[in-house]
Order: sequence, then C-alpha cells, then structure tokens
Amino acid sequence: MDIVLASPSEILAELGARLHAQRLAQNVPQKVLASMAGVSVGALQNAERNGVCSLETFVRVACALGLAPELSDLFVLRPKTSIAQMERAAATKRRRRASRKSRA
Repeated sequence: MDIVLASPSEILAELGARLHAQRLAQNVPQKVLASMAGVSVGALQNAERNGVCSLETFVRVACALGLAPELSDLFVLRPKTSIAQMERAAATKRRRRASRKSRA
C-alpha cells in the first residue's frame, strides 16, 4: 500500500492490519497481548480490525510486540533544502557532450 496516496481511514486500516500480522507472526493471543500492553481486549480488537484506537493504545500495543525501534523512525526532521541549494545541485549535475574527435 502506498501510504502517500491513501486516505486517513485507509492508513488506519493498514496500521491495524500490520499490528494484527505482527501479533500472529509472534503467535500471541489477543487476550495475552492486551494484558501485556495494558489495554482491553476490545481496544486491541478495534486497533487490529480498523486501526481506530487512541495513540496511547497504538503505542502500548506496538511496544508490547517489540516494535518500539520502528516507532523511533516516525516524524524524524529532515534537513530543509532551499531553492538556491537545489539550483546549485542541478547546475553541477548538467550533462556535457563528449568532445568531438578530429577527423584527419
């Protein structure tokens, strides 16, 4: 799924499906995961079914599944590039023709 082109509800559903897939891959029953995360079974079911849950519930479940390292990559500030920097970069990358060989 291309998250860039997805609607918010599609993104939520995808995140819920990913939580569900992770839980199944780790062979953890819903009741056990809910207990580990400190959330109700119903909250976990909603999160897995359609991604609708509080951010706290999402983070608790993700951490209980050992996915905290993946959360650290969210919303990392990237250096901004000015138009002048882009123009300079484009100018240095211009293609040049090969020199002509003289014909004798």
